[in-house]
Amino acid sequence: MSSLPGNPMMWILILGELAVFGALFVGFAVARALDPVTFNASQAHLDGLLGGLNTMVLVTSGWLVAIAVQRRTLGRGHRAALFGAMAFGLVFLAIKVVEYADKIGQGFTPETNMFFQLYYLMTGFHALHVVMGLIILGIVTWRDSLENMETGAAFWHMIDLIWVLLYPLVYLLR
Repeated sequence: MSSLPGNPMMWILILGELAVFGALFVGFAVARALDPVTFNASQAHLDGLLGGLNTMVLVTSGWLVAIAVQRRTLGRGHRAALFGAMAFGLVFLAIKVVEYADKIGQGFTPETNMFFQLYYLMTGFHALHVVMGLIILGIVTWRDSLENMETGAAFWHMIDLIWVLLYPLVYLLR
């Protein structure tokens, strides 16, 4: 029996996803090192406040998922915490849509330069994971068991971890 919470197959998926994002992070760092002027100038057009707000939203969502698992373990009502976590996940996506609309409205598209190509690739791929995470949380709310909850929580916390690394890399580090 595994000492990891949830289904062991989810951990294989998580390791694979972390490897993919790790490769994207290394690619971003190399591209930045090769063209720091373009990356710094482009990064100045990002809204660090929206990115920071999204960080708080997603971390709060992760906290609610952890509360839901804890309450499920204790046999207490946990669905409100899960629905709250999913609501915060939707807020994250809404903020990301606002941010994308603003950047595209200013003429910054994936074709602008390598920075924006990687920005949209990495944040868009992460947003896709948020969508998948919301689907998974919906499924574990419906198919309620402790193992399912732990499995869904593991995936959701991976999404948190990736954003906590992606946000400073793309928005803050110079």
